[in-house]
Amino acid sequence: MTPTANLDPACNNLALRKAARYLGATYDKALAPVGLRATQFSILQRLSAHGEMTITRLADMIAMDRTTMATNLKPLTREGLITVEPSAADRRARIVTITPEGLDRMKAALPLWQDVQARFEESFGADEAARLRTALEAVLHTGFQPWSE
Repeated sequence: MTPTANLDPACNNLALRKAARYLGATYDKALAPVGLRATQFSILQRLSAHGEMTITRLADMIAMDRTTMATNLKPLTREGLITVEPSAADRRARIVTITPEGLDRMKAALPLWQDVQARFEESFGADEAARLRTALEAVLHTGFQPWSE
């Protein structure tokens, strides 16, 4: 097979996605005993820390488009871990709230998350992990608008 383009092997997107899949699968595996995936844990954690919020605000906090966030909320709603209700102030907005069951599940998952977090930092290096988080946060401020219409 002949390549049709000279692709740069240092593709930022591919490198980031490979690392994200690898680390995401590691967190998913660690959280499996409590029936959560890493994204679900992040959603519950954000709601626990910040209280109820609109789907749009929650999506922004996690750097996800609103439609994907809504899809991610469905299993959490089915399991009774969150509620999604129309806003009293703006009927077009939907408010997401963690339930007591969701808070319990997030608390049960927390030691599992802490363990994999500590193992990653031990293997990768705590200082290097902190620099990685800082660099990845900076990626979110590069001026792209991937979810704008």
